[in-house]
Formats: sequence, C-alpha cells, structure tokens
Amino acid sequence: MRLRITFSKTGALRYIGHLDLNTIWERAARRAELPLAYTQGFHPQPKMKFASALPLGFSSRCEMVDVWINEDVDLSSLSTPLQNMMPAGIGILSIQSVDERAPALQTQIRSAEYEVVVTEAMDKVHLKQKIEEVMASAFLPRQRRGKSYDLRPLIEKLELTAKDQIHMRLSAREGATGRPEEVLSVLEIPIEQVSIERIGLIFQN
Repeated sequence: MRLRITFSKTGALRYIGHLDLNTIWERAARRAELPLAYTQGFHPQPKMKFASALPLGFSSRCEMVDVWINEDVDLSSLSTPLQNMMPAGIGILSIQSVDERAPALQTQIRSAEYEVVVTEAMDKVHLKQKIEEVMASAFLPRQRRGKSYDLRPLIEKLELTAKDQIHMRLSAREGATGRPEEVLSVLEIPIEQVSIERIGLIFQN
C-alpha cells in the first residue's frame, strides 16, 4: 500500500535540511507502528519518497511524502498516532492511498507556488513597477553555480497581492527550477527582509 501524506513545515523546523527531515519521518513512522516496507540490499531503508526538497529557511503548507507499507490499513486511524510522534513544526494535513505503480512524486511536479512577506518597510509603487518590468522582460540573464541561464521562462506568475504579499509561481521541472531567492534578487529585495512560504505544488495532468 502506498500512502501519500501532505504536511506542513513551520517554526524552527524551517531550518532543518532534507536528510534530517527524512530521519524525522522514519523515526515518527516507526514509533507510530506503521508497517513500513523496506528497500532491498545490505542496508534496508524505509521506502519513502518526498515530492521536492524545501530550501532552508522556507516554511510550507504543502509538503508531500509517499510512504510504502506492507499492510492495508484504515487511513482514518493513521493521522493522530503519526502526528503524536512528530516534533513541533510538522503538521499532518491529509493522508490518502495512491496507486503503487504511479510515477514518483518528484517526477510529476510542474511548478511550485510561493507567498513572500516583506518584513521591512517597502515602497509598494516601486515594487509593483519592478514586478511589471520583470514580467515584461524577454530575457533575465543569471548565474547559477558558474553557469549562465535565463530566469524569465522559469517565472510563470509574479504579482503583488491585495495583502501586499508577493505571489510567485515558478517552474519546478527537473533541470528547469525557479528559485524564489533569485526572483527576489531581480526585484532588489534582500532575502533577509522576507519570509517565504511554499503554498502549493502543481503536478502534471
């Protein structure tokens, strides 16, 4: 049986890395007595696959992990014991069963949505103008790990909301991933002056 669990990651856990998050999930699943399925080989590991690694410092309300178990279970009985074994900052939002033969989560992500709150005073008129300039640009040359690339096609949506938050929808395909901090750099907003939350993952149909 393959479970797809949606969860939030907030508070101090924004600053733990992907490997530590994997360890938290393994420990919680064992303590909640889930009948975990394991990989083969000399060092069997619980079969778990996350949708997409979340950058350090970002919170999220839409993280996903697929967990394989060896027995059919009542999904309604899983959420509470699993949540009870989680540290503060991880919230179980939903658990559903998916086809065991379905493609891996990370291969199906098309884009990700982010909500950015600017924590310092800002000139809204100037920011809106910068956003319009970015969206009107034909090319946004950037450097990543010493390689040049065009950021513009990775920005699917960028706007200032009625709540004065910056909403982004960025490409999250393999080899074509937009990063919020790079968009903020183009907007001339220091990363230290914002809080960033991933609010949605969009999958291929």
